[in-house]
Amino acid sequence: MPTLPPLTVFDTETTGLDPLRGHKIIEIAGIRIENGQILDDRPFVQMVNPEREIPWEAKQVNKITDEEVRKAPTIDQVLPKFLEFAKGSILIAHNAEFDMGFLKQEKEYCWGYVDLPECLCTMNLSRKLFPGEFRHSLDAVARRLNLTMPTDRHRALPDVLLTANALLNMLSRGNIQTLEQLRTLAASRQLVG
Repeated sequence: MPTLPPLTVFDTETTGLDPLRGHKIIEIAGIRIENGQILDDRPFVQMVNPEREIPWEAKQVNKITDEEVRKAPTIDQVLPKFLEFAKGSILIAHNAEFDMGFLKQEKEYCWGYVDLPECLCTMNLSRKLFPGEFRHSLDAVARRLNLTMPTDRHRALPDVLLTANALLNMLSRGNIQTLEQLRTLAASRQLVG
């Protein structure tokens, strides 16, 4: 019987690739996995007002418009709600360093100290489980595992659901049953807040 704690698989959509250059989160989604089950009936999905225009290049990837985020809450309102949703769980993301880089930068805009949970990476897990494979993008992992690709890739919730299914598939294939086993295979550099 697996002894994994609750997990929160999450994803962000952003205005660009580098939070240190002023790029911001414009959408965040999360879904919990408890007792080996994806709780897809209770997702966290929230647009975020970046308080700036979304560059054309980002709009081409995630199809999020300035109009969609204009009346959305700002990150100082959204991040605490997301962390409350994820409370008591380990965060999981595909290419976690990217998403955690944004969370670490954006938490500076929140009032008071915001502590980020530990985060593990499904890209690193794929690299360890499939060392002979060259590509470990979410698309490549999904194809390797014969998962159905969502039609609206590069939106936070569809990407979260795809990542959650990939994670469960890899946990099964790797016979990963404990948090320590998962940490050994999916940890990357300091992905804590």
